[in-house]
Amino acid sequence: MRIATRAGAVCVVAMMIAGAGAAQQANPRIGKWKLKQEPPAVNIMTYEPAGQGMKVTVDAVNASGQKTHWTYTTMFDGKDEPITGNPNADTAAVTKKDETTNEIVYKKDGKLTQTATNVISADGKTVTVTFHRTDAQGKPVTTVAVYERQ
Repeated sequence: MRIATRAGAVCVVAMMIAGAGAAQQANPRIGKWKLKQEPPAVNIMTYEPAGQGMKVTVDAVNASGQKTHWTYTTMFDGKDEPITGNPNADTAAVTKKDETTNEIVYKKDGKLTQTATNVISADGKTVTVTFHRTDAQGKPVTTVAVYERQ
């Protein structure tokens, strides 16, 4: 009887592990994405599984050759999570709106610096990010970035 119980427990644990892996694989964002832009500027966004959430890493080089590397991990729960390496934000709060859309709120020293709407295409080949911020004169600025799966 104990052998059957142990075997059953092992089976349940194996199914839980497999289910967790399948859930992570179901996230269509996992992978590397390159911003469509003219060289010499380069921007690569990498999404990796992180438990039930996702680790976001951005590696960029601007047209002047200045490099940036920043990262954070989100659980898609809308909670501020620390960012390392981003000069414009020290936290990001990501909320999953639906299967294709995430909303991100970036803050620096507790103050909102930018919001972003991140939408993956139906075919899974592009991610379009629409950024909203306010410039130094207080005027709203909207920019759109399109990333292609690598």
